Amino acid sequence: MPSVVLLIIAILIIGVLVFIAISLTGNKVYSFDKEEYQADFLTIENSLTKDNELSFNAVVVEADKLLDKALMEMGLPGKTMGERMKAAQNKFSSNNSIWYAHKMRNQIAHERNFKVDYNKAAHALKAYRQALKDLGAI
Repeated sequence: MPSVVLLIIAILIIGVLVFIAISLTGNKVYSFDKEEYQADFLTIENSLTKDNELSFNAVVVEADKLLDKALMEMGLPGKTMGERMKAAQNKFSSNNSIWYAHKMRNQIAHERNFKVDYNKAAHALKAYRQALKDLGAI
């Protein structure tokens, strides 16, 4: 009788360990609040207007923040957004486009006289939209 109880305990322990191992190594599914991300992105997109040059830089910065929020929500490692993007690079369908957009954001933030024109801002928004789709946030 004691050996049967010991066997059952051993099987339960092994089962728990196997479950933990599968959970840690398997692909994780992230549950985003898609309505919130879509609404936020639509607000950003709608704020880009040809007659408002201030909107050109602003939409790039705001879209970048939204993407970073999604990357952090996924729990990707990294102290900076660039590090989190590297961790997620296999999830993006167009790595070059999203890196181009992120580098543009960095230029806006760090280069005093850097200006984005309407077409570049629109192109960056397209890249951010696709990246958020690739992650499943929108």
